Amino acid sequence: MFTGIVEEIGIVDGIKSGSKSVKLSIKCPKIMDDVKIGDSIAVNGICLTATSRSLEGFTADVMPETMRRTNLGSLKTGEKVNVERALRLCDRLGGHIVSGHIDGTGVISGREEEDNAIWLEISAAKDILKYVVVKGSVALDGTSLTVAYVDDKCFKVSLIPHTAGVTTLGSRKIGDKINIECDMLGKYVEKLLSSGYSPDGNSNKGLTMDFLRENGFV
Repeated sequence: MFTGIVEEIGIVDGIKSGSKSVKLSIKCPKIMDDVKIGDSIAVNGICLTATSRSLEGFTADVMPETMRRTNLGSLKTGEKVNVERALRLCDRLGGHIVSGHIDGTGVISGREEEDNAIWLEISAAKDILKYVVVKGSVALDGTSLTVAYVDDKCFKVSLIPHTAGVTTLGSRKIGDKINIECDMLGKYVEKLLSSGYSPDGNSNKGLTMDFLRENGFV
């Protein structure tokens, strides 16, 4: 698990491509003091496993499913990426709970500055937008942000100068593809409401007003 608070802007140090997968090398010396082989590290919000390490960075294998669902396929050597180590139980939760499992990608369709803030407009598919709510949390390339606007085609976030400076989002341009992880709470609630779950183990038609009345909720 992660928090969406980026620790370092890493550099893509090498890409070794397979037929549908890649081996990715990331240079990120600031976070390598306690990284071990097998540790989970988020790269642009994607949970990857360190398969080798050095004082300067680590390598990770990226499977075909991850390549299909994320923007890793468009990375080039020398490109900057957001990097975060996995959450420790003793850490402060400064962002929100982020799993590192990307729901899909969106495209930056708008960018404008307002005083000290940068507004980013993200166009995304409806199956992603249904989980995006105003004042809710969303992770973009692994960065925890608050949604300021949403409709049936896009949503918007606003970056403070600190976020723009310590992540790659400050340099993102219109047309760039970006990884999106929606707040997991909405996905679990939807699953429970639509699955026909019943506390007694019997199947039902999901959560209904009759169920709420029978159990004293309304």
